[in-house]
Amino acid sequence: MYKSLWIVLVSILLNSIAFGGKILIPMDLSQKNHLKAYGITYWVLAQKDEAYWLLNYKGGSFVLDQRPSYEKECKTRGVTYQVISTGEFNQILTEIANPEVNQDAIKLEVAPKVAVYTPEFNLQKGARTQPWDDAVMLALTYAEIPFDKIYDEDVLNDKLAKYDWLHLHHEDFTGQYGRFYAGNHTQPWYRQTVQESEAMAKRLGYKKVSQMKLAVVKRIQEYLTGGGFLFAMCSATDTYDVALAADGVDICAEIFDGDPMEPDCDSKLDFSKTLAFRNFKVMKNPLDNEFSTIDNNTRRVIPENDYFTLFDFSAKWDPVPTMLTQDHTRTVKGFMGQTTAFIKDYVKPDVLILGENKSANEVRYIHGERGQGTWTFYGGHDPEDYRHFINDPDTDLALHPNSPGYRLILNNILFPAAKKKERKT
Repeated sequence: MYKSLWIVLVSILLNSIAFGGKILIPMDLSQKNHLKAYGITYWVLAQKDEAYWLLNYKGGSFVLDQRPSYEKECKTRGVTYQVISTGEFNQILTEIANPEVNQDAIKLEVAPKVAVYTPEFNLQKGARTQPWDDAVMLALTYAEIPFDKIYDEDVLNDKLAKYDWLHLHHEDFTGQYGRFYAGNHTQPWYRQTVQESEAMAKRLGYKKVSQMKLAVVKRIQEYLTGGGFLFAMCSATDTYDVALAADGVDICAEIFDGDPMEPDCDSKLDFSKTLAFRNFKVMKNPLDNEFSTIDNNTRRVIPENDYFTLFDFSAKWDPVPTMLTQDHTRTVKGFMGQTTAFIKDYVKPDVLILGENKSANEVRYIHGERGQGTWTFYGGHDPEDYRHFINDPDTDLALHPNSPGYRLILNNILFPAAKKKERKT
């Protein structure tokens, strides 16, 4: 009996304390599965343990305490790692601390609680929520990072306060149903979207879907200003700002809301309310699937040459943009979406540009602050599907475990885990 008890106690001890060593998860080209590595780090934080993010060291490596359970998890998920001594780790920290070296060590403390804004209504039981994939949900699922789904009713019922990080993807916050009318208004998924959206707006006390969406955007703004972390991709980026600028202005054509848009609506836009963009105009033709002039819809970029470059930042002086741009390459393959890239001329001067295609005068990846919170916009729909069409199958990330484009998404998910003092810009 005592022998069995002793064995149990020793087992618990070995699994609950570090051996004095560390687990280094390299994030350079030696890493077999970059995307799963983020999930390992998140999982460790969820165990109420700490981790280190070594900015610009071997591609933005992670360091964990050495525990048998952590090593087992790395092996199970196929993540490359190596065990190093505490002395070796201290030597790395000493090298990183050199003021001549553009590196830094950031302590990660708490696993952020993640919410993804997405509708729940389906075309049929068992179908996905929309006829397209969501790159962030794909990344979270593949990396094994837990998240909750929320939508308009949840936001308007003040459920955002439960979360540290909110993702918006292929959404239309202007109430024009994605401006898919021309080619898809007879499709079952489009008709259901209209039906469900109008029913929800009526149930929540709004006359129009555009009014409900604006109310949602304002609640998200309150969440952001109060210290939330907002990350948006594809059409959720520009339509968010268009909705804010058009507060009190009807920019929807009659086919979307039953009455005509205001003919002089451009002159009434208020750019002081927006996060990222200014001086843009809204698209007047309802058969055009663009929302505004923000998106570079006239780009003449050959797919084979479509790349954008990540900026280099000072890890010690600018830890936030450095965290957001950690990657094993500074040149990332471009990808399209309903909103692909932002014309640089419409980006506000105080917005931090993280990645751009200078030859096309477009920016792809931007960041900023609002109140106590931060926001990041990432143009394009799916980093590993160059031109994703409606009803295309979901991307299988098991085929892209080292995707540089998907790494940028996961940088944003771990960013809120950093110590608060490290997040100040």
